[in-house]
Amino acid sequence: MCLPPETTVWVLTDGKAGDETQCLGIAAALGVEPVVKRVTPRPPWVWLGAFAKVPPADRPGRPGSPIAPPFPDMVIASGRRAAPYVKAIKQASGGRTFTVILKDPRTGTSAADVLWVPAHDRLRGANVLTTLTSPHRISAAVLAAERAAPRPQIAALPAPRVAVLIGGPSKDYRYTDADMARLAGQIERLARAGAALMVTVSRRTPRSLVAIVRAALAPWPHLLFDGSGDNPYPAFLALADAVVVTADSVNMVGEAAATGAPVLVFEPSGGSRKIRRFLDGLIRYGAVRPFTGVLERFSYIPLDSTPEITAEIARRYRHHCAALAPAPAPPSPDPISPPQSAESAEPAAEPSRTA
Repeated sequence: MCLPPETTVWVLTDGKAGDETQCLGIAAALGVEPVVKRVTPRPPWVWLGAFAKVPPADRPGRPGSPIAPPFPDMVIASGRRAAPYVKAIKQASGGRTFTVILKDPRTGTSAADVLWVPAHDRLRGANVLTTLTSPHRISAAVLAAERAAPRPQIAALPAPRVAVLIGGPSKDYRYTDADMARLAGQIERLARAGAALMVTVSRRTPRSLVAIVRAALAPWPHLLFDGSGDNPYPAFLALADAVVVTADSVNMVGEAAATGAPVLVFEPSGGSRKIRRFLDGLIRYGAVRPFTGVLERFSYIPLDSTPEITAEIARRYRHHCAALAPAPAPPSPDPISPPQSAESAEPAAEPSRTA
């Protein structure tokens, strides 16, 4: 599914970590090293989202534009703010740049050559790909490498080891004081039962929640990554006997399901119908159960949608390139001898005469 090594690719987002991670996961699976571009539209353009035009200062012909030529062979974008820039690249490149948008841009299926949306979204069309989980960089190869050479601080933890992936408030979920106390209490219950916890937090995690979790786990074997130093996130996933993850991050839930380990989901206050459809789909698949503070053991086939998404993008990109290739020249006609002039023609033979 890898692209030719000379293929040029841009990853284009407004800098949100989750959006960029999805794009980088696709690029890695395609076997390319992308150039990362981040756009920061300002008011009033940012207020219009995907329906805005590219701000004048960011248009391709302007000095310092984030989308200045030479244009890439492919752009992989995510986020509604990036959608107008994708359209501008397509137009300015004369249609030569192959465009991919991850997640629904809310402007219809004509926004890019290929769109991917999670199955719990409603967008459908001939150029729309859907899978249960999102693309990411936690590939089978990454997990295998971490398992083959475990980091000493993780290998020193007693079994069972449980990864705890904590997000934070989002447009769908909020973290009340009661939610934070419940989460800390439930993971402390795991520790009391003998599990060694490997905890990682995100940029959205409230500092108060980090403090509560740190205090709750202080007496027990654990590791806590708070954003400083080398990120052990892939190693936590690879070496976990189970994964606890908060429901506010669809990406983290999907990455946890790529491990094959039991995934136990903690839901803070709030939620949405889309997230409910997503979690219900994973429950039906057998990868997810609600987290109650008890370590549950069950098995399922690891679920990684990235290879499926990437293979289809690569196939459509090849078709795009074939359509751009110049048509072969028609074969040259056989040479035709020029007609002879009357003077150069041989005289006709005289008819024979009888005596």
